Amino acid sequence: MQETELFEPIKKYFEGHGYSVNAEVKDCDVTATRDDELIVIELKTSPNMNLLIQATDRQRITDAVYVAIPVVTSNRKRWRGVQRVLRRLELGLLVVSFGPLGATVTKLFDPLPAQKRKPKGRRRAVIREITERSSDYNTGGSTRKKLVTAYRENAILVATCLEQLGQCSPRRLKDLGTGDRTPGILSKNHYGWFQRIDRGVYSITDQGRQEIRSYAELHRRSLEFLHLKNVDS
Repeated sequence: MQETELFEPIKKYFEGHGYSVNAEVKDCDVTATRDDELIVIELKTSPNMNLLIQATDRQRITDAVYVAIPVVTSNRKRWRGVQRVLRRLELGLLVVSFGPLGATVTKLFDPLPAQKRKPKGRRRAVIREITERSSDYNTGGSTRKKLVTAYRENAILVATCLEQLGQCSPRRLKDLGTGDRTPGILSKNHYGWFQRIDRGVYSITDQGRQEIRSYAELHRRSLEFLHLKNVDS
């Protein structure tokens, strides 16, 4: 079993309780938000030390941290010990069962509120990342896979504009609506998608043309964005 197999049941569980769910936000496997409430869920195929380290680190963001693991059917003594440790660490526990009719999620206990004031910076960063994403293109528990962050979304939009329009200045792209991050995205060129042609003029690289098409949905939406702007290539 892989951690990604736990994501859909957990996602459906929280959506069924009225939350908006996102995957892989600022190192959090899963986030669930409703109004001003933020919940973080860490996924693991079995309880281990890495899970405890990650989950307690997420408590620096919010008191509401759950761990989600497959239901344990063997070694009941150890399983009781695991639950005892999670309770002592004030973490919540969700177990996922897989059967012929699909997966079910059972909440064994909630996290205990620590009543501590959380640093605003980390919480604000998580909330900002969630709100700046146009949708959720990731799967919780993913490893060795390029994640679609708000920054990458923005870079794909900028690259698609250059792909369709040719050489452009950051000013023209911003006027089209690519956002305030546009100059930094072009100059820093994290992904190798852009090339500076002249002062204040950029084009897309062959690498950029190839790689943005691997994000088919975002590339399509970026093309629609240009179409709505009635921009001729």
